[in-house]
Amino acid sequence: MDPIAPADAAQAVSVAPAATATTPRARFGPVGLVLAGGISVQFGAAVAVWLMPRVGALGVVSLRLLVAAAVLLVVCRPKVRGLSRGDWGTVLVFGVAMAGMNGLFYQAADRIPLGAAVTLEVLGPLALSVFAARRLASVVWAGIALCGVALLSGGGFGGLDPAGVAFALGAGAMWAAYIVFSARTGARFPRADGLALAMGVAAVLMLPLGIADAGAKLLVPSTIALGAAVAVMSSVLPYTLEMLALRRLPNAVFAVLMSLEPAIAALAGFLVLHQALSAVDALAISLVIVASMGAVRSQVSGK
Repeated sequence: MDPIAPADAAQAVSVAPAATATTPRARFGPVGLVLAGGISVQFGAAVAVWLMPRVGALGVVSLRLLVAAAVLLVVCRPKVRGLSRGDWGTVLVFGVAMAGMNGLFYQAADRIPLGAAVTLEVLGPLALSVFAARRLASVVWAGIALCGVALLSGGGFGGLDPAGVAFALGAGAMWAAYIVFSARTGARFPRADGLALAMGVAAVLMLPLGIADAGAKLLVPSTIALGAAVAVMSSVLPYTLEMLALRRLPNAVFAVLMSLEPAIAALAGFLVLHQALSAVDALAISLVIVASMGAVRSQVSGK
């Protein structure tokens, strides 16, 4: 497997732009894919809330990844013959990043407030955005987005469980790795073949932990049904949409767009769980949306 060197990370950023269409309308196409994926993830999280008390955090992750892998492998039927060592290395690292991103985040959410966990996790993609950006405007938009997600933390990070903070930061690092290797996988494999193989790797890595956490509870029919719903909404659909988007969207823009996740989560909580939004929440959402729109506008205009 090839390690991520700074030059490699910069090269990964150039994978998507090479295929980017030249018209503004075409460039906004992958943006819609990213937004649709974010909405799917957050409503899938609402279903996961019903499942968490039954099988625990690791049980939810393992069941979600296992069902998602099964669906993708059956639908895509990826070819494994003729793959190069580089192909397998990319898939393996992508799978590790996927497993780590999910497992570490749920461990963080089990120890610290969800808002703080999401805010700390988003630091990973934002750091990637700043690192990968080649224009000052991209750095400015990333900074504005960071201010927004910080407001969504709900009052600072004092007194948080150190282990929970470490898990959230680790999840953010894995999220950044996921962005890079999602782009590389999309460039190496047709359709979603690489995603299906990587999802299988992630499921194999997480399943032993899920069994240790939940045991036979994973086999309850109603639990399997909820797990399937979570898998489709939180894994199959969003990961596929994001990988397709990364074929035509620069990593720098994608990373800032992912800052919409906390904002979408807050709106989903209001619409689905009837959680009221405070003035600070509304301001935070506005900052994140402005930053995301600005990043897209900068990419389309080339400024």
